[in-house]
Amino acid sequence: MAAYAALLSLKYIIQQIQNHPRPPISLDQNQVDSLTKSVNFLQDFLEGYSYGSREAVEVLESRIKDAALAAEDLIETRVVDQILIGERISSSDFHQDLEMVIQDMGFIKKDVMEIKDNNIGIIEHHLHRNSSTHGGASSSSSPSTRQNAMVGFDDLLIEVMDKLTERQSNLRIIPIIGMGGIGKTTLARNVYAKPLIMHHFDVRAWVSISQNYNVQDILVEILLCINKDESREILSGMSEGELGERVHKSLYGRRYLIVLDDIWSAEAWDKVDRFFPYNGQGSRIMITTRLSDVASIGSHGVVMDFLNEDKSWDLLCRYVFEEEEDCPPELEEIGKKIAKNCEGLPLSIVVIGGHLAKSKRTREHWKYISENTNTIVNLEDNERCLKVLQLSYNHLPVHLKPCFLYMGVFPEDKKIRVSWLVKLWVSEGFVKPINGKSLEVVSREYLQELCDRNLVLVHKRGSNGNIKFCNIHDLLRDLCLRKAESEKFLYIRRPHEFTIPQGINTQRRIGIHQSMSEKDYHRDPILHTLQYVPLVRSLVCNFEERLPLLDFRLLRVLKVDDKKLLNDNNRQYEYSVEVVFRLVNLRFIAIRSDWPKSSGFPASVNLLWNLQTLIVNGPWGVVAPCEIWNLTQLKHVHFNELELPDPPIGGKDDKFVLGNLHTLTHIRNFKCGEEVVKRIPNINKLQIFYFEKPQGLLSYCLDNLGHLHKLESLRFSYYSLKKPSQNDLVQNFILPKSLKKLTLMRTCLKWEDMNTKIGLLPNLQVLKLKRNSFVGTEWETVEGQFCNLKFLLIQECSDLECWTTDNNHFPHLEHLQLHYLNKLKEIPSCIGEISTLQSIQLKWCSDEVVISAKEILKEQEDFGNVGLRVQVFDE
Repeated sequence: MAAYAALLSLKYIIQQIQNHPRPPISLDQNQVDSLTKSVNFLQDFLEGYSYGSREAVEVLESRIKDAALAAEDLIETRVVDQILIGERISSSDFHQDLEMVIQDMGFIKKDVMEIKDNNIGIIEHHLHRNSSTHGGASSSSSPSTRQNAMVGFDDLLIEVMDKLTERQSNLRIIPIIGMGGIGKTTLARNVYAKPLIMHHFDVRAWVSISQNYNVQDILVEILLCINKDESREILSGMSEGELGERVHKSLYGRRYLIVLDDIWSAEAWDKVDRFFPYNGQGSRIMITTRLSDVASIGSHGVVMDFLNEDKSWDLLCRYVFEEEEDCPPELEEIGKKIAKNCEGLPLSIVVIGGHLAKSKRTREHWKYISENTNTIVNLEDNERCLKVLQLSYNHLPVHLKPCFLYMGVFPEDKKIRVSWLVKLWVSEGFVKPINGKSLEVVSREYLQELCDRNLVLVHKRGSNGNIKFCNIHDLLRDLCLRKAESEKFLYIRRPHEFTIPQGINTQRRIGIHQSMSEKDYHRDPILHTLQYVPLVRSLVCNFEERLPLLDFRLLRVLKVDDKKLLNDNNRQYEYSVEVVFRLVNLRFIAIRSDWPKSSGFPASVNLLWNLQTLIVNGPWGVVAPCEIWNLTQLKHVHFNELELPDPPIGGKDDKFVLGNLHTLTHIRNFKCGEEVVKRIPNINKLQIFYFEKPQGLLSYCLDNLGHLHKLESLRFSYYSLKKPSQNDLVQNFILPKSLKKLTLMRTCLKWEDMNTKIGLLPNLQVLKLKRNSFVGTEWETVEGQFCNLKFLLIQECSDLECWTTDNNHFPHLEHLQLHYLNKLKEIPSCIGEISTLQSIQLKWCSDEVVISAKEILKEQEDFGNVGLRVQVFDE
């Protein structure tokens, strides 16, 4: 919600100024205290009433947002003026203007207190009344066959039926988990109505729970299902305890199946659990839920995934055509495209199928549908699909709503790099601080919670198991954009939009995207639009041409680069760093640079008082100015090639420590001297590479890496025209015990060095040994090392012929990858005996290695271990 995001953002700005070692402006402490007190009060109010939708609350939310943004504008304008030109407005004027905003917040606070004191009953009544539209608790009538069609989930249906009927006498809870519209209820209904299930259980009951449940209503519906002669009127007059006792007695001694459909909280289960007897009769409770934490109350769950293209087409045909009717050949190609556009979501397919069933079956009409699938799905059947998905949004805690709405800023069907996403959320000020945790850690927890609620999808995990890429279903993205635009939280400029939207001058976040097929995406209307956004704070672009940055003096986020463009030499993507660095309010920069080869970037980077993330890609390496050591708020730095200067010693800048710096990537010839280590005490991720120099490399003090006690991820590469000797760069190579992930390339260590330099690292989980990182024909491991290693890659260590090990040398190994090892004779058979091993992946290895991997797989299958996967790639 926009109001909550505005409060968080304002609070974050105040804290940044207050805690900055060189604050660009000073704030009156009395005003800070008053403002902070009001912000905290209003934040608590929104956290408590985030799901209320009564008109008075909505008006208050709008007032809260406007007041917080007004304060934000005053403070950030003052900061920018002070940095660029000294003084534009007097301190007294700024003080008076801020005082007026504080008074306005005081009035809002007073109105909120009146609502909390006097109208809480009205809000509760509203919520109770609203619950009837979502279903408080109701038993289910049997839907028509067409509405309840089950296509594409036959295997899951059999799996659930097996779980319900297996010979296990204890009561079992079986969750069905998946995003809204995935078909959880349909699957449960089909299982519930199967004759086998009807005969297996003595008694069955189905209750729809929904978000706003009532325990008494749930118990009444169960009793009505158990005994059709019961009177709803009489049951409704009983207390919760009386109803619960009656349910318990009715079920005791009988094999029962209870379905709790659409359950939204573990608390709902906790309140009814005690009424279900654990009677050893083989009873089952089946729940459907969108939330992973709710599913954890059971241990035999079923996760529903999207349909593939073939199954999507089958389901669409079921809804469009009668059973005996086939799709006309001239419509089949377009029909399959429509099915594909639904991205495997059954509800979307059902809704569009209902529309097609009622409309004319012409190629022209179906082509129109294929080009406008999402729009029609959202509007069809009284916005049925949108309403189902919006329930998930309504149920979100208020702190997650801004993060979810922000997902709409990314292009449709875009794989979203999580490392960038969490940085953007932090830079936008969406993340609420939690003591003892960095904002990035909290941000990742937010993402995990959105994934657990099936609103954000995990696309790919990294070698350490963390989410590397995520995405969002197109219909959920449409929901994001609808909500975001209605609250003026975010504006996405769409193709073929030639008019300037109303209220564009107040927009804070703007996204401009262009797909490769949009040849007629005109530049001039976009430039025209950008002339009317003086208050814009975020500009996220995916556009073929460089956009002029105009007068975006308050801009915080500039993301106009995409990693897929790294090797694209089209210079029209590139931005001038001199122009970018004049936007002194920036916190997040991701651009492609236009600087020439071997140049540095300007010392004006020193003006970026609150810069946190600096991502600059370009064809050449650059040398940073000494002023980079003054950027005390800097957290993440990424360049194609960046050479850091020595930190200043003595003078006014000597005291600055980059205590917030978390990531340094692609740093060339990194000098790890004592002064550097002292300046970056909290570095967590470091990627460094070295080029051979005539004077040698012993001066680079790599023994000091061991003093980086917070370092968890290190990538170390060496480039030379000839192989370096052991006495060159890595002679004093010492690694910190904090390391969890290590990647080495061209270091030419000897396999014997593994025991002294790497094997004893107590926290190491991921080890990637790339091209000539180790040399020699034999690697023999020893016991007591690699105690926590989960992922091992050996790639292009071309000398390796023999690997001698034992299964207890890698006690926690989960994934083994061997690439381009044409001399290796075999994988030790004992590797298959590692109980945690999940996969072996081979790429261009010797035939002997492939044979040994297949033998390991067969041996494990003979032992009943069916969880191991072996992948072989020869191309």
